[in-house]
Amino acid sequence: MGTDDTEHVEQVRAMNDWNATIIAEFRANDGRVGGNFEGAPMLLLHTTGAKSGLERVNPMMYLNENGRVYVFASKAGADTHPDWFHNLRANPHVSVEIGTEHYDATALNLEESERARVYALQAERYPGFAEYAAKTSRVIPVVELVRD
Repeated sequence: MGTDDTEHVEQVRAMNDWNATIIAEFRANDGRVGGNFEGAPMLLLHTTGAKSGLERVNPMMYLNENGRVYVFASKAGADTHPDWFHNLRANPHVSVEIGTEHYDATALNLEESERARVYALQAERYPGFAEYAAKTSRVIPVVELVRD
């Protein structure tokens, strides 16, 4: 394994540990978490690994606009998409936990005009999203989670 591979494995391991802590807190507190995410709308997105076929669970902020649920592949402004985004592109059938509710959904990547509108709304409510967009040259995808 090269240095880049080793660094990537360590980054993934650290992210998995962080996610596990957030997931446990989310489930212990009916969907609420503290720290940097205190008061923020959080969900757990269950995807199927594109290569492994294994279930992956990722905590993330979301936007509920008139009953439509959106998530943002921001990866804190990194120049690459998050792994969960690659997974749902390979298999758009997901499940979602919001609070104590758990349901199946289909992940739909928004077209640019709608993506820009929804992303701007999220960035207005949570300025960190504007910072993420400013940090990267990629267009941050917005995904609607449509209940099955």
